[in-house]
Amino acid sequence: QVQLVESGGGLVQAGGSLRLSCAYSGAFFRISSMGWYRQAPGKQRELVARISYGDTTNYVDSVKGRFTISRDNAKSTMYLEMSSLKPEDTGVYYCTATVIDTYWGQGIQVTVSS
Repeated sequence: QVQLVESGGGLVQAGGSLRLSCAYSGAFFRISSMGWYRQAPGKQRELVARISYGDTTNYVDSVKGRFTISRDNAKSTMYLEMSSLKPEDTGVYYCTATVIDTYWGQGIQVTVSS
């Protein structure tokens, strides 16, 4: 079992920045990868960024160069640094962790105003 708690969302103007945090606990030493998904209103949930056990990162094309995923195992926290935010980045952001199954956080709202 892995428990995940997101924080750091909110309202920001276009062009601004936010940092999301995901605190994890439980069987975190077995985590093979972690990621951030988002779901915009009326759209399907999509993978935004992923970081593997060996710290290999992947991003959806729409956020490359603007978002950075990282993980601090000493703090049991994963981050998503978001800059140059656009209104289309608006949505509920979910933290995930994969052991054998994939665990999800409760989600956190990010709203980017134009």
